[in-house]
Amino acid sequence: MTASHDRLLIIDFGSQVTQLIARRLRELNVYCEIHPYQNVDDALLTAFDPKAVIFSGGPASVIDAGSPRPPKAVFDLGVPILGICYGQQVMMQMLGGKVERGHGTAEFGRAFVSARGSLPMLSGWFEDGDEQVWMSHGDHVSRIAPGFEVFGTSPNAPFAITADLTRKFYAVQFHPEVHHTPRGARLYENFVRIAGFSGDWTMGAYREQAIQAIRDQVGDKKVICGLSGGVDSSVAAVLIHEAIGDQLTCVFVDHGLLRKGEAEEVVTMFRDHYNMPLIHADEQELFLSALDGQSDPETKRKIIGKLFIDVFQKHAGAVGGAEFLAQGTLYPDVIESVSFSGGPSVTIKSHHNVGGLPEKMGLKLVEPLRELFKDEVRALGRELGLPAGFIGRHPFPGPGLAIRCPGEITREKLNILREADAVYIDQIRKHGLYDEIWQAYVAILPVRTVGVMGDGRTYDYACALRAVTSVDGMTADYYPFSHTFLGETATRIINEVQGINRVTYDITSKPPGTIEWE
Repeated sequence: MTASHDRLLIIDFGSQVTQLIARRLRELNVYCEIHPYQNVDDALLTAFDPKAVIFSGGPASVIDAGSPRPPKAVFDLGVPILGICYGQQVMMQMLGGKVERGHGTAEFGRAFVSARGSLPMLSGWFEDGDEQVWMSHGDHVSRIAPGFEVFGTSPNAPFAITADLTRKFYAVQFHPEVHHTPRGARLYENFVRIAGFSGDWTMGAYREQAIQAIRDQVGDKKVICGLSGGVDSSVAAVLIHEAIGDQLTCVFVDHGLLRKGEAEEVVTMFRDHYNMPLIHADEQELFLSALDGQSDPETKRKIIGKLFIDVFQKHAGAVGGAEFLAQGTLYPDVIESVSFSGGPSVTIKSHHNVGGLPEKMGLKLVEPLRELFKDEVRALGRELGLPAGFIGRHPFPGPGLAIRCPGEITREKLNILREADAVYIDQIRKHGLYDEIWQAYVAILPVRTVGVMGDGRTYDYACALRAVTSVDGMTADYYPFSHTFLGETATRIINEVQGINRVTYDITSKPPGTIEWE
């Protein structure tokens, strides 16, 4: 689907921040893919036909026997190559330079690089003196390969920036993709400009190509889509509907664990606004009855997961002759499933996010978002005309409010939780903070506490407010609300929500905590 785009190949040697390289390039409207080094052979290089190549960092030592290598053919493609950290070292080692163990030249953390001469790829650097960068290396280059010159040094890296201008090979010992290298994005911008990228990776172009690819794949067959109401499945559904119209039927499973007004919002938008075939599977009683008396988090998840599959399969069966199942798989899921450490994987867990349904039902998958990062999905959603408030919604877990209700789930607690959550989110929106926060919610705690309201004693539930900032959900920090905001929000919840008389704020980061309570 991306063959008509300029393509950049990132060869991954196991760095924890390789995804950030791809993010920086996508922000420059450059299409790129990450491939583990062991998957990159001459055939892939020919098929991918990259306009440029980047070698990532990695934890190995190029000195060790059997350490990762790119295919030698990559150096004969005649395209610009950028080596980063381990990528620099493997480039030097393979092209005739030398790498040695530390001996006092290891660098971890912030460092400052000084310029040595002028280099087009460093346009915009060194204008105010030395540049701050982020180093993370034990080995070091002790002799650069023939044809390379030095353009930057740091106290412990005499070859911090090197380049062979004739072949357009560039190598840096630091990590320009992390925010600790403040002008790192400029370096990538210069590299893709030198490589001749036109910046043709836009959501408008992607939309057109994706629609054609869906039509080519599906033909005149029927597609079913499990619609959760989240951003990924919603954008996938609208895109597929634009491609094949009423050949798509969405199945929205309402398990009774949604936020206040959520089911109505989803059904109205897809059935009424988009005039899309939609089965609203109202199965609240089925789910809530099965969850009665259950308090173990894993048991709750398993019950919900199994019932979801059963319900989805039942309603999808009503769509006679469907041959495809649509899923909102994203590119980070794809990367994870063929990771450096895991290698190629035949059974990809993230692609089966409807719990193994493709195998069980004999369906083929349609995954129109599998080349996109989350922010690109939102950009595509805007391109498709989805409401801004819908596109920017915080992530919401599959088990829904079940995992925000530690202990036993009851209908009473769920109703209290919905009301409290609605007040909290309303407060966040009123204060203009919603878009600064990755995820925010209320958890109702499995304890009752004594309180005083008016002249009477109360014995009601306590709740915890949670709000975090994050880039990808893998790590997270709690949001630093002001005490004024927290006090105002607590007052509103206690005054407006019957059943809660105490409000706390969770200031645990991830790690050691998780974003959700269960």
